[in-house]
Formats: sequence, structure tokens, C-alpha cells
Amino acid sequence: MKQITEAELQQMKSWNETQRLYPFNRSIPELIAEHATHNPDTIALSKESQIVTYAELNRYANQLAQQLLTAGVQRGTLVGVCMERSIEAVIAMLGIMKIGGVYVPIDPHYPAKRITYMLENAAISLLITQQELASTLPFSGIKLIFIDNATTVSDASINTENPAVTIAEDDIVYTLYTSGSTGVPKGVQITHAGLLNLIYWHREAFGLTAADKATEIASLAFDLAGWEIWANLTAGAHVLFIDEVTRTAPPLLHRWLIENKITITFIPTLVAEELLQLDWPAATSLRYMLTGADRLRHYPPAGLPFAFINNYGPTEATVVTTSGQIQPISAGEQVSSNPTIGRPISNMQLYILDEQLQQVPIGETGELYIGGIGLAKGYLNRPELNEQRFIRNPFSTDPQARLYKTGDICSFLPDGQVAFVGRSDFQVKIRGYRIEPGEIEHVLNQQTEVAHAVAVAAQDTTEHVQLIAFVQPRDIAVLQEANTFIAHLRQNVADQLPDYMVPEIFVLQSSFPLTHNGKVDTEALLAVYEQQQAANQSEIAIDNDIEQQVTEIITTVLGQEHVEPDDNFFMLGGHSLLGAQVIAKVTDIFGVNIPLRTLFSSPTIRELSEEIEALLIAQIADMSEEEAQALLDTVHD
Repeated sequence: MKQITEAELQQMKSWNETQRLYPFNRSIPELIAEHATHNPDTIALSKESQIVTYAELNRYANQLAQQLLTAGVQRGTLVGVCMERSIEAVIAMLGIMKIGGVYVPIDPHYPAKRITYMLENAAISLLITQQELASTLPFSGIKLIFIDNATTVSDASINTENPAVTIAEDDIVYTLYTSGSTGVPKGVQITHAGLLNLIYWHREAFGLTAADKATEIASLAFDLAGWEIWANLTAGAHVLFIDEVTRTAPPLLHRWLIENKITITFIPTLVAEELLQLDWPAATSLRYMLTGADRLRHYPPAGLPFAFINNYGPTEATVVTTSGQIQPISAGEQVSSNPTIGRPISNMQLYILDEQLQQVPIGETGELYIGGIGLAKGYLNRPELNEQRFIRNPFSTDPQARLYKTGDICSFLPDGQVAFVGRSDFQVKIRGYRIEPGEIEHVLNQQTEVAHAVAVAAQDTTEHVQLIAFVQPRDIAVLQEANTFIAHLRQNVADQLPDYMVPEIFVLQSSFPLTHNGKVDTEALLAVYEQQQAANQSEIAIDNDIEQQVTEIITTVLGQEHVEPDDNFFMLGGHSLLGAQVIAKVTDIFGVNIPLRTLFSSPTIRELSEEIEALLIAQIADMSEEEAQALLDTVHD
């Protein structure tokens, strides 16, 4: 690696000069309450036919806050929110914030064991949920408050005034559980200042006003939901919930966005890439389509009537760390790299470091470290993990300044934007070479005939690490000619990558399974692939057993020491009398009735074996499970 120069160090320092003076002495409940006072009848939230104004939202949240105070919730108390995506869930979270509580969003679709762990780890004693969920989820021993519709919290006897609670910048606003590399979820503690920084930057960057119509698409237990909800509500905008079917179906979503005159929306990467390929009317209301949560692999096409913004950020840095507009490309235009993840947002800093925590030269890869006001306070009840991931900032004179170790491999581009390469923990070693699957994905996704590709490293039954490329073709019709397509694709990849980086296996996909948060579900991909492989191996085992036994029959009858699968029985000296002996032995061993003429039409060992297999399959179809297993045991023996 080349040595970094003083000029590069100064350049990187200038890229981190992102300071903005925002009014961090304000709070989210206070900003929303102002809209309730000045624009009480303006729509705040809607979901299908359900509508809540700013005055109603503020009143319902105030009444819930009073109930929570009565239940003993204090500043800093963690309160669980286990609800479907709904207006009621927003009321719950806002009500908790109003008294300085900490909301802990829990997806009701999580496995029961995961929910139990979160509740126990956060020591949740009070949880807000819906009646229909209470009977199916593990809430035993926890006090429950039900909000089944917005008016549930409306009671004439409950005070509707804004609670007189002071909220400090470094108070925790929410604790959100993310997946851990050890399989144990981690509770990330986000501060009010971190969330306010995101909100102020968002409103400034996208010129947000009360005239905007924004969307809510993410699971409430996904950090993106906080961005979608609070950044837009504090600006006085109208936030519309997208229904479950529409939010993951690009054609339906495309029409919904247009018909509802949405002006700004966040769409998960994979769905966004499909949306960009659809026809957008020039007169659409949409000004910004934001994306993120996964690696962007394609540039938007030319002619879009809105700006397309790529965003990056771990939960530990309050949703968004970098952001940048992706310029469209014309058909046939060549680009040299993947779309970037942009530059740091206000009051955030980026450092790309080597293993000695030294900055790497521009263009060189290293691990991304993040600093700034958006950093989480740390992981709940995980002091040892905090020490590993949140370290002192060696580039700051402030002894309290910290950096978050992301585990993401990135590089600075000459213009200060950041190129995302992949995950350090996804790197694998194959034949002595350290490989980043993200680099393979980049080459695959540059192929014009590829719509989307994912590279995964997996161990086979011998613990050999192999690279598997899951590929979705642009033209699904090529699935009918899979072998030809794969051979062509493999050659193209081999022309651009060293042989040890060329995937050993290519699997064509008509679509990709997604997680609940819109990311590619690689575990599901591998699970389906492994099931297919197991089925194939079972078939191959039968094939091989049949072929081996037919080979033994032929060599015995002909007195040959060695024959090949494609050798012709009659060319080896066989005739009808010897053929009759072959058929008799086949009938005796496999228990199938096969006429002598079959040997004349299928004279090679391979062809005869295929005929036998077809007859066996037909017989098995009419047998009981026990009879079929007995026949298969005979074949294997």
C-alpha cells in the first residue's frame, strides 16, 4: 500500500468539516406540539381510510403520557412497543417520548424467543401493544397497555396538556435491537441529540415543509422507521402508511406513489432498483426518492423526474451517516464503479483506517469508522462490546470523542465521496486468498444481462469453502436456457476476475427472497439451495447406483474388464442372446419388467440406466412408503 501524503490528510480533514449549529435544546414532542397549535387540522398521519390530524396526534399522545406517568414511567424508563405498523404505534412512541421515557420497538413478527430475550435484556415491565397480539406473544408478567385504535387513549377525564418534562440532549430516546454476529440481539441506545441531528439535516437537505407528503414503509423495529416518522412529522408534513402488500410490490407501489401525490419517499434498495425501471410521468409530484439499507448496484436511468438519493448508516450512528444524489446514466453509458454512498451528513465524520488505526490513502480500502453527534450512547448492558466497537477518537482533541467501528470496508474517492466495498466479516479465504464477495457482486452486476446478483461463500459437505453466485437475469426467459446463459456469464466474469474469485456455482433466480426489512435474505437463499442440492444428490445417488450395477451386469455378460457409460453394448460384441441375459439380470436385480427391444433402442449403459430409472420412478409412484423404501434399498444394495 502506498504511503498517505500530508496533502491527502488535509483533504480528508476538510471533508469532515461538517459542523452545523442546530437547536438541540428543542425536542421532538415540542416540535410536533407546535404544529398542533399552529396547524391543528392539518393531516399528520393516514393509513388507508384512517386519518389523524396534528391536534389529534398531540392530544392522544398527551393522554397516553399521563397514563404512563400514572403507571410509574419516569424519565429514562424503558417502555416496550410491540405493535403492527400503524398510527397507534406512532401515538405510543410519541407518548413515551413526551415524558422522557425510552421506547423499545419490538416487531410482533419476531420469533417468541427473540421477543423474550429483548424484554428480559431491557428489563421491560410495561409494554404497549394491541389486544390481538397479547394472546399469542410472550408477555407474561408484564403490565400491558392496549391501543387498538387511536381513540383508545381518548378519555375526557385525562389531561390533554403537554407534559412539563425537560428532556436533555444526551437522554436516550429509543433503544433498538439489531442482530448480533453471535446471534444475540444488541440493544442500541440512541440519544435525543443524535435523532434531532438526523431530523434537522433531513429537513434542510430536502427542503421539507408542511406541504410535503411522505411515506412510512419500514418495520417499526427497523431504525429507518424513526427517520421516516419523526423527520417528516417535525416538519409538519403528512405521513402516509403504505399497506403491507403494496410496499413490496414495485408495480403497485409505483402506482400508489403517483396516485397519492407523494413528494418524498424512502424505498429499500432492491425495491427502489425495480421502481426506477418503470415509466414515471414527467408531472409526478415526487421530488425525492431516498434509498438505503442495502448495497446499491445500479445507477438510475436518465429521464427520471425526481432526484434519487443513496444513503448509508448503521443503527449505531442514528440511521444515516452518509448521503448523496446518484446521477442518472443513459442507456449504454459505461461507469467505472458502483454508485457511491455519498458524503457525511451534518455533524458526522468519517475515517477509513488500517489495522493500526492509521488513515489510508485516497482510493485505498480500509475499515470505516464513524464519529459525530449521531453516535449511539452504546449497547444496553453490553460493556465489553461497547469497548470493542466504540473507541476513543484518536483524531480529536476532545477526550470524550468516540469512533464507531463499523466493520464495513470502504474507500474515499477523489471527490470526497465514499465507495462501499463490503463487510470485513463477510471476507473469506479461498485457496489462500482473502476474498470480498462484494467485489464479485460488483462485476456480476455490471453485466448488461444481469438484473441483480448476490455472491455468497458457503461450505460444502467436505467443509470446502465455495463461492456461489445467485443471479437474477434481466430477461427471465433465459431460465429456459440456463446452461448457455451461465456459461456466457461465467466467461465474462472470468475475463475480469482472477480464477480464485470466479464463483464455482451459479444459481439463477427469478426473484430474491427479502427479509422483513427489505434486504436480500441470504440465509433463505442458501437454505433453498441446500434443499435443492440434497434432492439432487438423492437423485444422483440413485442414478449412480443404477449405472454402476448395469455396468457390472454388462461386464459380466460380455466378459469385459472395463466398459465406459457411453459404450454401445452391441459394438462391444453383444447380440440378442447375450442381450436376453442382460435383461434377465436387470429384472432380477431391479424388479422391473423391461422388454428386450429396450436394449436395442438404448444400447449404452447410460441410456439403459435411464430407462431403468424411469421404470423405477413409475413403480414407486404406485407404492406405499414402506414398499418404495424397500425397493430403493434394493437398488442401493
